[in-house]
Amino acid sequence: MAEKRGILTEEGLKKIEQQLDNLKSVRRIEVAQRIKQAIDFGDISENSEYDDAKNEQAFIEGEILRLEKVLRESDVIHDTQGDGSGIIRLGNKVVIRDLEFKEDETYTIVGSAEADVTDGKISNESPVGAAILGHKVGDTVNVKVPAGLLKYKIMEVK
Repeated sequence: MAEKRGILTEEGLKKIEQQLDNLKSVRRIEVAQRIKQAIDFGDISENSEYDDAKNEQAFIEGEILRLEKVLRESDVIHDTQGDGSGIIRLGNKVVIRDLEFKEDETYTIVGSAEADVTDGKISNESPVGAAILGHKVGDTVNVKVPAGLLKYKIMEVK
């Protein structure tokens, strides 16, 4: 079965490339120096500095592999401005109103690899992201979530 390809915006691609570069050119070197210093302390069998550095090294190498896989298995969307139709697509910034609480929320619809709710980026695969894709300003959308049914009105598509 073919694996599903991920989606990245140009901004997300740059961010992941920067993270990967930092891990390879800065963090890898720092942890290698920590390991060397810990070895210089002597017996590594009871050396917590050595154990911590080796654990960090394993984490960094795992993160490098994960980010490389994301880059390898993702397609980049270049046109996030849309076609002027106002229909929500990947990469669009959207203002939606929670009809229950009368609060506006602003999100950018991105692929799952770059989703970060604290930065206002939700995945196209999330309940809200999937529900609003393809809709336009003025539409009311019902979103099924574990807590029940949420209702949003699309206020703006940027």
